[in-house]
Amino acid sequence: MAMSVGGDSTESSISDINTTPLVDVMLVLLIIFLVTTTVAVQAVQLKLPDVRFDPTMTKPENVSLSVTSAGGQCQVYWGLSPVTHEELLQRAVDKLKAEIARQGGVNAVGLELPEAHIRGDVNAPYRCIGATIYTMQQAGFARVGFISEPPPGGTTER
Repeated sequence: MAMSVGGDSTESSISDINTTPLVDVMLVLLIIFLVTTTVAVQAVQLKLPDVRFDPTMTKPENVSLSVTSAGGQCQVYWGLSPVTHEELLQRAVDKLKAEIARQGGVNAVGLELPEAHIRGDVNAPYRCIGATIYTMQQAGFARVGFISEPPPGGTTER
């Protein structure tokens, strides 16, 4: 028993690929990528500082501090001698007063205050280094800086 479903013998079967789902998926991906790239890329134009190494000019009046941590306890060294934060504050105030007196008083022309240079152990928690910075600023030191290792090779780019 044969069955015939109308139509001409000249009609052929449809063999074209239905591209509508493919276009839909591509449009969705395009929208996703357009949204995520604006989130991932910084929109604010900034000029970041160049990394460089400036050799420290140590002066005899500058204070050299070292900060380490042992067993969770902060340890601060003034030169080579360990000090507590109370002793650090007192020594820093005394040092600053002596330096100001040596240069001719507070109103002296060209008064150059000493700096505090801090060497912080890489394993020391920031609270130890932050407390040392705060103590030195309390004492009146306007310039507190960090000492670090020079980059490998010893050359610097400017």
